[in-house]
Amino acid sequence: MVIHVPRPAVTGYADRLSVAPGEPIEFRISCDEPGEFEAEVVRLRNGDTNPAGPGFSEEVVDTPATGRYPARRQEIRTGSAVLVEDGGGLALGASGGLHVFAQPTTPQVDGGTLLSRWDAATGTGWWLGLRGGLLTLRLGDGDTVHETAADAPLLPWIWYSVTAGWDGGTTRIAAVPTLTSVNSLWSPAAGLAAEVTGSGTGAASPGRADAPVVLAACWDGGRATTAGHFNGKLDSPAVFDRAPDDATVAALARGERPAAGLLARWDFGAEIGASGVASDHCADAGPNGWHGRCHNAPYRGMTGWNWTGQEENYRHAPEQYGALHFHDDALEDAGWETDVRLVVPDGLASGVYALRVRLGGHVDHIPFWVLPPRSTATSRVLLLFPTMSYLAYANDHILPEVPVAQSIMGHTSVIAAADLHLQEHPEFGLSTYDLHSDGSGVAVSSRLRPIVTMRPGFRHATGSLWQFPADLHIVDWLTGTGVDFDVATDEDLHREGADLLGRYRVVLTGTHPEYYTARMLDAWERYLGDGGRAMYLGANGFYWVTSQHPDKPHLIEVRKGESGCRAWQARPGELHMAFTPERGGLWRNRGRAPQKLFGVGFTTEGMDRSSPYATLADFADPEVAFITRGLEDVRVIGDHGLVGGGAAGHECDRYDLSLGTPAHARLLATSAGRHSDNYPLVAEEILFPFDGLGGTDSFQVRADVVYFTTAGNGAVFSTGSIAWAGSLAHNGYDNDVSRLTGNVLRRFASPEPIEPLT
Repeated sequence: MVIHVPRPAVTGYADRLSVAPGEPIEFRISCDEPGEFEAEVVRLRNGDTNPAGPGFSEEVVDTPATGRYPARRQEIRTGSAVLVEDGGGLALGASGGLHVFAQPTTPQVDGGTLLSRWDAATGTGWWLGLRGGLLTLRLGDGDTVHETAADAPLLPWIWYSVTAGWDGGTTRIAAVPTLTSVNSLWSPAAGLAAEVTGSGTGAASPGRADAPVVLAACWDGGRATTAGHFNGKLDSPAVFDRAPDDATVAALARGERPAAGLLARWDFGAEIGASGVASDHCADAGPNGWHGRCHNAPYRGMTGWNWTGQEENYRHAPEQYGALHFHDDALEDAGWETDVRLVVPDGLASGVYALRVRLGGHVDHIPFWVLPPRSTATSRVLLLFPTMSYLAYANDHILPEVPVAQSIMGHTSVIAAADLHLQEHPEFGLSTYDLHSDGSGVAVSSRLRPIVTMRPGFRHATGSLWQFPADLHIVDWLTGTGVDFDVATDEDLHREGADLLGRYRVVLTGTHPEYYTARMLDAWERYLGDGGRAMYLGANGFYWVTSQHPDKPHLIEVRKGESGCRAWQARPGELHMAFTPERGGLWRNRGRAPQKLFGVGFTTEGMDRSSPYATLADFADPEVAFITRGLEDVRVIGDHGLVGGGAAGHECDRYDLSLGTPAHARLLATSAGRHSDNYPLVAEEILFPFDGLGGTDSFQVRADVVYFTTAGNGAVFSTGSIAWAGSLAHNGYDNDVSRLTGNVLRRFASPEPIEPLT
């Protein structure tokens, strides 16, 4: 029996995440069917379709965006490259030469381009790349195409000095291994990598292609875009007006830079500076200044062919970081055209909204956040949405691609139509939990693309909610209990810093604020030190060092390595990020463990079921009576909830004095001893593996509820659990988790000073 699962036929994205009244926001829509789509703005309250909860909730808002619009299909073309407008100067002719240090990562993939000035539509120009794993030179004059192939395939993750030349119809190519003890997959002592060569005669002189020079791809003139993308690294590509002789081939392989006949040589390390290497500019160090520009964000700050392994920071040895890493599935910007434009009406309340689009029986929601008027606050309460974490998880393929996914979750995965739609559209791009097609980790994520996982009704493979839909539990609770609040995003916090937080008496986090920039942490530290009040309503927060592109706020970068629960490991020498000049990894390993600011930090994850908390002696402390009011005799909290059936679960944080939990912090409740062995201790805690690191044995596997005061009469309340928010709506918001959270919020939002804990 064949079961038809309907897929969304309409989707899109916005040009920005947050917008203030009077400012424009644009929506780019693609439809799989002809006709017209309907659009209208809705205010989102709850995205959880679980029948045990309040249910999905949205409210239509009358705006000028309401209407019908022509449906059209818009395409996405993935693949990173460097484009060079040379004005025809590199068209070459009867003779020419090419050189590049190349480390192919998927040489078996047919058609990967190293260097080209080739128009695929007309078969004109020159092209150097891989055909069936073989290094191949292609020359075309528009009538005939001549190919010269090497005598053996190139090997993956091995550095080669690649040369190609032609003169009077004679062609010659070579790839000389340049592997060292550290720069390639194999040691030179293994003796497995050998030089490959090829030659030919009767080649046509390349015609003048109506195309730019493209590095790591070629030009598809019929579609005015790039094609034939290369997976791997390129370093120091160069073009000559003559074919290299034997002495030149040998000199190039040694890293020498002969000037005779040089037309262009691109130095990918030239942009490295004190602020990192975020630029798209690729400097031509040759005589003509034909500079290149990055397309679809190839990775910079990557080890080159001559990396010695003695320096791991590209700023300290830029000459050893002259490589770019290219991928055929990289995506910076979908590049769609605008279909709907809205100037946010004055007076529209701050909140989380979506453009709801319909085509036939298909519906999609494109979320956006309406801020208060710029530099103002319209409430004492701010709900800060962790949008950088949304981007880190954007379109994740954890379920179908990660072999251990079901073991991590502890139960059979749940597949929905949205998951199948994502599998059918790999061009929507990847998350930082995925691998590129060559097996290397995805380090950059963009918001300028459809993000299937950032939808109000999306259910994660866990069968529950994750990230944005889970954070709508907090929106629903605030709305259901009558609390006025403003909203902002991580992008706003990164841009405005402590000035944003300082407009509010209390700031609430989302359920999973995992990815944080240094600016964002600095803002929290200043805010709390100046008397601000924080409610950390989640777990696994403030965990991964994250960078935002200085000129392109739609891009974030992470480099994962050496510690932490991670989907991939940065390759040796590549832990420092390009967007900012800082080391990636865990904030904990940079001296900023979450416990120092929020009292708790990541300790376990498990998705089989969630658990309740047991109250502890500090729960009865008179100094926290405002928190426990109405719950004085309670011994168990949160034995209910929409996320795993309890308030403590999914991912949990713990109190730890050795990691910086303030000594005066009150430990109010814990879930210690209540979790299964599907909740193991996190990787960064394990120095030696041994039996007994699961929830039934390890005292560190738990979620802790913590309260403490800060300098300037500020205060912090942390719940230590992602599942906490899923317990707020139980019994019409009349329950222990809701009451405890409400007690804290009312006190934190009050103008009355908070007395320091003794």
